[in-house]
Amino acid sequence: MTTMTRTTTHHVSAPASGNPFSLSDSGAYAVWRQKKLAHHPRGAPDLMVEIGDPHALTRAEREALLHRCRSANLALYHCAAPMDKSAVRRLGAQLGLTRLDNNLCADHDGISSLEVRSEDLHAGYIPYTDRALNWHTDGYYNPGSQQIRAFVLHCVRNASQGGINQLLDPEMAYILMRDENPDYVHALMHPQAMTVPAHHGGGSTRGAQSGPVFSVDPVTGSLHMRYTARTRSITWRDDPITRDAVGVLVEILSRQTPYVLQHRLRPGQGLVCNNVLHNRSAFSNGAAGGRLLYRARYYDRINETDTDSFLSATEHALA
Repeated sequence: MTTMTRTTTHHVSAPASGNPFSLSDSGAYAVWRQKKLAHHPRGAPDLMVEIGDPHALTRAEREALLHRCRSANLALYHCAAPMDKSAVRRLGAQLGLTRLDNNLCADHDGISSLEVRSEDLHAGYIPYTDRALNWHTDGYYNPGSQQIRAFVLHCVRNASQGGINQLLDPEMAYILMRDENPDYVHALMHPQAMTVPAHHGGGSTRGAQSGPVFSVDPVTGSLHMRYTARTRSITWRDDPITRDAVGVLVEILSRQTPYVLQHRLRPGQGLVCNNVLHNRSAFSNGAAGGRLLYRARYYDRINETDTDSFLSATEHALA
């Protein structure tokens, strides 16, 4: 029988009336902001859920994961049973994640094996090195029609030292930016706010991709964030308010705030999230095979539909 770390979590999505992500709706923003701050997790342990069988989550396990995603857009889990990539995919499917981003460096099944690799295909891509990864959301270079809305990251082996993730809910980044100056949010919502230049080489060709940092899904009303802290191969809209906004966001991400959660994934642990901001410290491998994580990235956002209804409707698809 599984046990779960207990924490008080509440649904803090957009209120039924009003849009907290509209700069002209200060009332809805104030109500939503108050709830969001009141129920933000105190630390990574508050987000941990014990799961038994990743192929068949219990109702309580799925609800526990969803509660944490509602309050922080992410949940951590621990599974005592070994998990291969099919288990990672099945776990994601039970949260409504089915449309995998089969990116260039992914394995044949669409899931990436993140470990130190130096062959041509992976050469030059920092996730496949032991170097530090700066703040980013996944797939910031993808076109608008293929934005990464969620991902699952599962630890098979950890490093002997380092490999620590910092995690920040994009909704918290939005609050910190809007409280600083709503004009910064307005600038970062511009469709030309951030441009990733075209890329040619390494077996792929990608055109320049421009888009906002903050955007709102017109169907779900949820906030989406597209960002990288890298300074090379990124072009920001050339106007004073955008430059100031980018500088403030960089400064916010460098702060030691209670909203930035820190966790070093251990074997059997993982995270599911709505593509939160994250980074990774440098690491060193021991003699036991080296750090290995499975990463599944999706065009879907985590589905918060009532568990009984969701599992009933998707029983055939998950079979």
